[in-house]
Amino acid sequence: MVIGVFALQGDVREHVSALRAAGADAVPVRRPAELAAVDGLVIPGGESTVMSRLAKVFDLLEPIRERIAEGMPVYGSCAGMIMLASDVLDGRADQESFGGIDMVVRRNAFGRQVDSFETDLNFEGVDGEPVHAVFIRAPWVEKVSSDVEVLARVSGGPADGRIVAVRQGNLLATSFHPELTGDLRVHDLFVRMVQDAQTKEEAVR
Repeated sequence: MVIGVFALQGDVREHVSALRAAGADAVPVRRPAELAAVDGLVIPGGESTVMSRLAKVFDLLEPIRERIAEGMPVYGSCAGMIMLASDVLDGRADQESFGGIDMVVRRNAFGRQVDSFETDLNFEGVDGEPVHAVFIRAPWVEKVSSDVEVLARVSGGPADGRIVAVRQGNLLATSFHPELTGDLRVHDLFVRMVQDAQTKEEAVR
């Protein structure tokens, strides 16, 4: 099992390290040939407008969209959540996403860099104590379709009730950065998603 990390922009090294600690063979992905060799993909935190532009420059936009349509598991954190959204609010006019999750995401919803914060979240599908979440210029989810499972919401404060983690089929997204805390449970969840997808593919064969 090989999981790629979109490596044109963002906190790539941290996700590679977390995936390897979770038992996956993790590799950076910068070209279509590298994308074709992976079983799952992580879209890291960073700057979604830059990711959009670079994905087009490096001919990865359409190949990633195609792999998502084919069922490849993908996890997006922070900017990665924006890149997986079907609709983005407050983005650039020319910004494009990979899509896949039927949701409306508001870019930089929690504010600027100085408004970054940390909190604990009850996270569906993750056992044990609440997940400690780090939010940095983070988006939140404004709306989801009935096909999207809400995994976590902010509890308390001005953002009380805001959706910050979702799943739709083989696609997972969080508006926070689990790769920065040392807690591997979200990455463990994604690794299991990739394993399950492989098992189902092998059963079909």
